[in-house]
Amino acid sequence: MPETRADNVLMQKVRDGDLAKMAVLFERHHRALFRYFQRLTGNREFSEDLVQDVYFRMLKYRHTYRDGNPFTSWMYQVARNAHLDGAQKRKGEAPLSEEPVREPATAEPDPSEILRRRQDLGLLRRALAALPVEKREVLVLSRFQNLKYEQIADILACDVGTVKVRVYRAIKALSQIFFELAGEKAS
Repeated sequence: MPETRADNVLMQKVRDGDLAKMAVLFERHHRALFRYFQRLTGNREFSEDLVQDVYFRMLKYRHTYRDGNPFTSWMYQVARNAHLDGAQKRKGEAPLSEEPVREPATAEPDPSEILRRRQDLGLLRRALAALPVEKREVLVLSRFQNLKYEQIADILACDVGTVKVRVYRAIKALSQIFFELAGEKAS
C-alpha cells in the first residue's frame, strides 16, 4: 500500500469537515487494514469489525490528524489502538486461528511444489500465531503491510533503531518457532 500525497490531502479535507472524502480513503485502504487485522487476529469477523471501528475512530478523532504526517502512519496508529481495545474486550475468547488470509491466485508450479509451499505456509501461519502479539504486530506491519521502518516508528511511538531491533528479534523468534514446528512435523 504505497503512501500517496493525495491520501494526506484527503485526510486534511476530512479533518476540516468534508466527511464524504472518508469514502475515498476507505476504498483505498480497507483491504490492507483487513489483511493487517486478519494476520494479527486470525479471525475474519473480528477483523471486519475492527476495520469498521478504525474508520469510525478516524472520523471521531479526525482533529488529531496533523498536516505533514503520513496518512498511513496515522491510520495504523488508530488501527493499533482499535486492536488493543478490541483484544482487551475479547480476552478469554478463542486464540489466533490458522485460517489463511485469502490472497489473489498466481501462476502455479507443479503439484509437488504446491504441496510443499502449502505445508510451509501452514507452518508459517502456526509459527506466526505462536508469537506474542507485539512481535506479530511488528512483523505484520513491516513484512505484510510493507510499511517503512520510519512509519512503524511513528505508529509504535519509538525510534527507528528500536523498530529494527524489534523486527530482527521477531524474525529470529519466528524462525525458531517455525523450525521447531517443522521438526515436530518431521517426527
